[in-house]
Amino acid sequence: MLLHGIFPPITTPFYSDGSVYYKKLEQNVEHYSRTPIAGIVIQGSTGEAVMLSDQEKKDVFRVAREAAAPEKVMIAGVGIESAVETVKFAEYAAELGYDVAMVRTPHYYKMAMTNAAMLAFYRTVADRSPLPVIIYNFPQATGYDIPVEVVVELADHPNIISIKESAGNLEKTKALVEGTRHVKRSVQVTESFEAVTGRMLKQAQSAVAVGELVSAGALAGTAKPSSSAVQMVGSLKTRQKEVGFQVMVGAAHQLLQSLEVGAVGAILAFADPVPTACFEIYQAWKERADEIAREKQDRITAAAKYVVGTLSIAGVKYAMDLNGYYGGPSRLPLLSLTAEQKGEVEKLMAGIRN
Repeated sequence: MLLHGIFPPITTPFYSDGSVYYKKLEQNVEHYSRTPIAGIVIQGSTGEAVMLSDQEKKDVFRVAREAAAPEKVMIAGVGIESAVETVKFAEYAAELGYDVAMVRTPHYYKMAMTNAAMLAFYRTVADRSPLPVIIYNFPQATGYDIPVEVVVELADHPNIISIKESAGNLEKTKALVEGTRHVKRSVQVTESFEAVTGRMLKQAQSAVAVGELVSAGALAGTAKPSSSAVQMVGSLKTRQKEVGFQVMVGAAHQLLQSLEVGAVGAILAFADPVPTACFEIYQAWKERADEIAREKQDRITAAAKYVVGTLSIAGVKYAMDLNGYYGGPSRLPLLSLTAEQKGEVEKLMAGIRN
């Protein structure tokens, strides 16, 4: 699965009484689906996943998946402390049509989180998960920072395709890129080198099934390609793209620097209120428009540091309210912003409305 580009780890909307506001979740996902992001992460840290019951998580997964456009890569945050329960959520996400499972590092029993334990955990999950796995490292929240050497070993597993590295350490990001460079993999992409999701394939095959005018070879998925690189899958033209092990990051304030040291994409809480502004940095970097990329990065850096780094989820949600998305309240013990904090967010976000 191609994981290049920008992915917002979207928030979970709540009513004022703390119950999940599913209609607003649906509306937010539909809104994100109209932006140039590559995909959406459901139930990451910004989604307050640790605040939800198992049933609420399942319902959030279902509502979000049903509202998403078929071309958006859907990533399910399924990580729980035990391998057994993590696999169960990965299986549920696969049944709904998700494309990838993101698995945070277990951390509660910190003294037991040896390299051997982490290797065993991720290999067990990857062996049993019907979805490819992203390692999720977020030491600011978990208190555990997965070592580079462990990730390098795990990168050889065929079902572990990526890491979301949220430590904010550029040297570590560079080391992860260098240490996993030996991994050689290719993924199916569209003719224009965008991700191909399972929902896109299903839709393309359905189009053939209802009588779209395509060749018999296309129906079988074996049509002679229009060039040596293009193949037909149902009615969809696809290619293969070499990607290797895909290193993603989680800090918007240093997105450009992370891309410059080898990251291929980012899962950014700051993309929740401003997905297009974050995408513009990625796009300018991809097109080698260095000066524009720096200007776009400078535009968001201070706001990203304060909204995400200082205020966390409450800051993200208020910034969303300012920019046409529903943010709303968080669940206790997370508190709403003070009037002073809101004023600072308004000032910083004034020039980066989406």
